[in-house]
Amino acid sequence: MSAASEAPSPEPSISAIYIAAPEGDTGKSTIALGILHRLAANVARVGVFRPITRLNEDRDYILELLLAHATADLSYEDCVGVGYQQLHEDTDGAIAEIVDRYHRMAAACDAVLIVGSDYTDIATPTELSVNARIAVNLGAPVLLAVRAQDRTPEQIAQVVEVCTAELAAQHAHTAAVVANRCDPAQLDAVRTALTELLPNGPKCFVLPEEPLLVAPSVAELQRAVDGTLIQGDPAMLHREVMDVLVAGMTAEHVLERLTEGVAVITPGDRSDVVLAMVSAHAAEGFPSLSALILNGGWELHPSIAALVSGLGLSLPMIATDLGTFATASRVAATRGRVTAASHRKIDTALQLMETYVDTSDMLEQLAIPIPTVVTPQMFTYRLLERARADRKHIVLPEGEDDRILISAGRLLQRGVADLTILGDEAQVRGRAAELGVDLSGATVIDPRTSDLRERFAEQYAEMREHKGVTLEQAREIMLDVSYFGTMLVYNDMVDGMVSGAAHTTAHTVRPAFEIIRTQPDVSTVSSIFLMCLSDRVLAYGDCAIVPDPTAEQLADIAISSARTAARFDIEPRVAMLSYSTGTSGAGADVEKVKRATELVRQRQPDLLVEGPIQYDAAVEPSVARTKMPDSPVAGRATVLIFPDLNTGNNTYKAVQRSAGAVAIGPVLQGLNKPVNDLSRGALIEDIVNTVAITAIQAQGGS
Repeated sequence: MSAASEAPSPEPSISAIYIAAPEGDTGKSTIALGILHRLAANVARVGVFRPITRLNEDRDYILELLLAHATADLSYEDCVGVGYQQLHEDTDGAIAEIVDRYHRMAAACDAVLIVGSDYTDIATPTELSVNARIAVNLGAPVLLAVRAQDRTPEQIAQVVEVCTAELAAQHAHTAAVVANRCDPAQLDAVRTALTELLPNGPKCFVLPEEPLLVAPSVAELQRAVDGTLIQGDPAMLHREVMDVLVAGMTAEHVLERLTEGVAVITPGDRSDVVLAMVSAHAAEGFPSLSALILNGGWELHPSIAALVSGLGLSLPMIATDLGTFATASRVAATRGRVTAASHRKIDTALQLMETYVDTSDMLEQLAIPIPTVVTPQMFTYRLLERARADRKHIVLPEGEDDRILISAGRLLQRGVADLTILGDEAQVRGRAAELGVDLSGATVIDPRTSDLRERFAEQYAEMREHKGVTLEQAREIMLDVSYFGTMLVYNDMVDGMVSGAAHTTAHTVRPAFEIIRTQPDVSTVSSIFLMCLSDRVLAYGDCAIVPDPTAEQLADIAISSARTAARFDIEPRVAMLSYSTGTSGAGADVEKVKRATELVRQRQPDLLVEGPIQYDAAVEPSVARTKMPDSPVAGRATVLIFPDLNTGNNTYKAVQRSAGAVAIGPVLQGLNKPVNDLSRGALIEDIVNTVAITAIQAQGGS
């Protein structure tokens, strides 16, 4: 190595960390995801850089996975350094190019996660040294990842000792050590061994082996055996295969060996096994299969194929020309990847990091400054963190909706909330299993058969007696999942409810009006949207509930919105919006806003409120200096109250679509207990965020 080829080592960067490993299969993706999410919760623009990758070949799946979670506006091409071949041919020149490309991309970031090589193309004893040299030249401390699988605590400690010495020899600073994929029974022993090895050295963490993270998907097995999907739902190809069973025995013995998520391999002419497998998959009390692989090039007998097709099962059936041995060998050699589409694996990886690694402590030495902005990613991450800190129990009435089931699995996996799901238990759990969703931690209640139905009917009939509701009518009403779920909230069996993915807003909200009712000092149920802009979060109210509020209702909405905003760490500065600022205009609508502003000041003297005020004067300091220079709210408003639903609904949608804002809501406010509505077009992330918001509301009252 020539002295001129090595760039001067800068002081360690305060905004980057380099994940390096001495071998393959260390689970760097798991570690990287956890660190990336923690960085995104603390700084606005987090980038990812792969110094060595497969340029001009297949796209790097690890980089694509991490870019899906990064927050800096950078392309795939911006985030790669050099190819393996270039590194082979001219190591010094390649490192110089890596440094140049890194600094170009890092200029657009507040923090960068750098992920080292994968030991797939240059598996040599010097690879860790190369990664160490790159880390030094990028000014990044190193997180060392080692594989603990199939090693004793002493062997793991020996690997770490050799690696940290090698890193030190290259003048790299080791910030932390993570021993990944450890036998769960050895976690404490490995942790002790590493602590004794490095008593004054870097922090050491140990992650247990999680079979799901290395489980291949059905699609990966299909590719491995050159198979063709002949039956089943293509959407189920993403499901992870947790075990493989070669059905070389009679059907009854195959049935005895079935486990959850197993893929069964059998020749296509074994009609007895095929019928037994599809029957078991459909039957209550049997495990849910992930796939049926038919080998040997045999086509199903026409009668069997017609029978299987008529069952309408979503179970993927894959045909391959390979023989039994070749099929089993290829399947056994297939190792699953964590990709951008592996949502269950991603949630599992994040949960592992949150449970076993103190990422906040690990990142303290990066000395990342306290941010002055709040990005959508930072805000939503903090929502989940707050919900986890004091777990509440939320009911999801729409158990027949796949989005609800997938969201429930994510919420349970991340420990965001305890859940009750309404619906037929066999159908709910069966469909969840087909989707690859673990609902073992959820309670499932069927209102049609629940013993609670009669109790709830009696309560509802009594509270609605003045409206002429009879007990018989109440029994019928309690079959409605929205009413049944609301009664669970009313009786403190759960802390809140989230519904609306498959129902209208009115269908979700009406039971809450009737049963939960409003808080004592608020007579108006309203809503806000939490509008996550690129650099801040604003509260918009009311954009969903009250069509044409009176001055008194506007005052209620303003006060409720300020309270809700404060609950989510938004300092409330309330702007009562109008087409006029101050005394510049007149008219009935302006007078309504003026009167509402006076009422807010009377009821909440300590609340910063301004109105009437136009939107630009409320949020833009330069306009505020011209129109309302002495106002403590103008130009700095965080809670914006619209004069009517037409204005509010259109404005929030315009900002959402035109400015690329993330709109979380509507968040209902003013109720005695939290109930929140979903859009019928809600995405999985929308549902997860709304449940987290509902849980946070329940932590301090709605």
